[in-house]
Amino acid sequence: MASLLDAVLGDPDDPGRSLVYFFTAFVAAGIWLVFRRYEDAKNRPVPFVWDAPEAASPSWTGQTLPQPSLEAHLLNPLLVPAAHPAHSNNGNGGKWITCFDPATGMHIATMHADDAYEIGQKIGEAGAAQRTWKTTTWNERRRVVRSLQRWLLDNKELCARVACRDTGKTMVDAVLGEILTTLAKMDWIIKHGENELRPQKRRGNFILMHKTSYVYYEPLGVVAAIVSWNYPLHNALSPILAALFAGNGIVVKCSEHVAWSTAWFVGAVRSCIEACGHDPDIVQLVTCWPEEAPTLTTSPWIRHITFIGSEVVGRKVAEAACRNLTPVTLELGGKDPAVIMPGTPLERYISIWMRGIFQGSGQNCIGIERLVVHTSQHDQLVNLLAERAQRLRLGSVLAPVLGEDDEDDGTVRYRPIIDCGSMISADRFSELEQIIRDAVEDGADLVTGGERWRHAYLEQGSYFQPTVLANVQQGMEIAQQELFAPVALVMPYETVDEAVEIANGTRYGLGASVYGPDQDAALGVARRLECGMVSVNDFGVTYVNQDLPFGGTKASGYGRFGGPEGLRGLTCPKAVVVDTFPRIIQTSIPRVVDYPIRSLLQSWEFLSGLMGFIYGLGWKERVAGLIRLALAGR
Repeated sequence: MASLLDAVLGDPDDPGRSLVYFFTAFVAAGIWLVFRRYEDAKNRPVPFVWDAPEAASPSWTGQTLPQPSLEAHLLNPLLVPAAHPAHSNNGNGGKWITCFDPATGMHIATMHADDAYEIGQKIGEAGAAQRTWKTTTWNERRRVVRSLQRWLLDNKELCARVACRDTGKTMVDAVLGEILTTLAKMDWIIKHGENELRPQKRRGNFILMHKTSYVYYEPLGVVAAIVSWNYPLHNALSPILAALFAGNGIVVKCSEHVAWSTAWFVGAVRSCIEACGHDPDIVQLVTCWPEEAPTLTTSPWIRHITFIGSEVVGRKVAEAACRNLTPVTLELGGKDPAVIMPGTPLERYISIWMRGIFQGSGQNCIGIERLVVHTSQHDQLVNLLAERAQRLRLGSVLAPVLGEDDEDDGTVRYRPIIDCGSMISADRFSELEQIIRDAVEDGADLVTGGERWRHAYLEQGSYFQPTVLANVQQGMEIAQQELFAPVALVMPYETVDEAVEIANGTRYGLGASVYGPDQDAALGVARRLECGMVSVNDFGVTYVNQDLPFGGTKASGYGRFGGPEGLRGLTCPKAVVVDTFPRIIQTSIPRVVDYPIRSLLQSWEFLSGLMGFIYGLGWKERVAGLIRLALAGR
């Protein structure tokens, strides 16, 4: 080898040899830099512009509705935009949706509601675009996700404000539940999506030792996502990202409560897709009233439905999907318990429990609704919760800031003293107050809260007091019904077995958490809980880890979104088997079992011998099977 190098590079003592080394390294580095620049240019995020809506500004003020509701336009036709092509239909509540800020009662916009024809048209447009989109490369799909990720990171504050305006939540809740989780989803898809969807080689067996088996995850076509209002950004973008990366088109039906914000978020996605050189019709948004939804759920062109919402509506979606045998993933909420093991240091976890209970004013599908605690620590936990709950400050982070220094100098000002925002509407307040009163009559102790709260200057805001109920028993209605509200139920137990029984004692089984000084003991309890997700000594972390499937069991639904399971659930797994050495070994039919069969007895002996040889439990049985096989195959 040395003599070969000497022949190529010359005498080792020749000074020119160093120049050759230097020149070779320089050329190699140049080639590498050119290649990296090409790769970076090919994968670099594509910038795009999506204008901020005026109502997202904290300084924006709109008309305060005397009776905020989705049908406020029926009482005031002036809320319908006069220039809208469907203005003549404003007498029909099914044609319009009034969007308002539930924290202030201010009118944001009046959105046109799609009818059955328009929904069908959008399904068709997504289908036409999907025929081209399914041929895109992994790099092209990654670039769309990366471009959207860059935009979301750059515009995180604006996106949070849009979500706050439409739901009444706080900026902190928007960042934790909307921005952070969506960025995590994007990051996971960019890094791992291709690996989970590329063709996978599968193990074979002895009979097919001359074959190679693969599973191809092929696009389904057009899928649908019917999503809830509590996280308008994440609940819309999460199914969109998964559907697009799997090669599908998607039609998203948002809740009427967040039609304004979802339209803006989906508009940003479409703008990103177009900037990346693809047809934005691959993503469609449907805003409609419930009576028009069957057009989507019964469509034969929809190949999969993801539903996030209530159990009542979820059952209707599943029934409608049966018409065309459309597969459905259902996430229907829960009654999530936090099981607190005996001897747990309560002060260590009280902040986690406060976040789990009151994030989003309790409007969180995996929020903590029940704290199951040993009787020896019941009163201490109640006192810790009540003391903090009573100090929570309610309001709107986007309400106009009043004061002498509020000059319009372009500075964005937020109210710094808001802990909890509003609820999505006041429609359920009477029901909540009644179920709390019933619990007290049945023996529970109302420690704090328990009723709607009138804001001093946001009179039309939908606020409910942070509530703590102690000594709640398993048989009470409040312990069985999902509240979706800022209400903490403290339930005592005597033994760990009783704690597990209480935790499993509802019809729901979405998420749960277990806390204790001994992690192994806590993990043992976690394994006994009937649910889809459990966090040990923490809350909600299964949602941040996008490599994990999300979903529940029992009345909390079935199927999973998130992680490899969710991504592959939006594909058609196709099994493909090929010859390993196609020009040498291929399948041939032995004469003894070839049609027409010559002898039933001989063919049976041949097949019996084959099974004995391959699957016999010992060497004697296998040898006997081989002999039987050879004799029958003569």
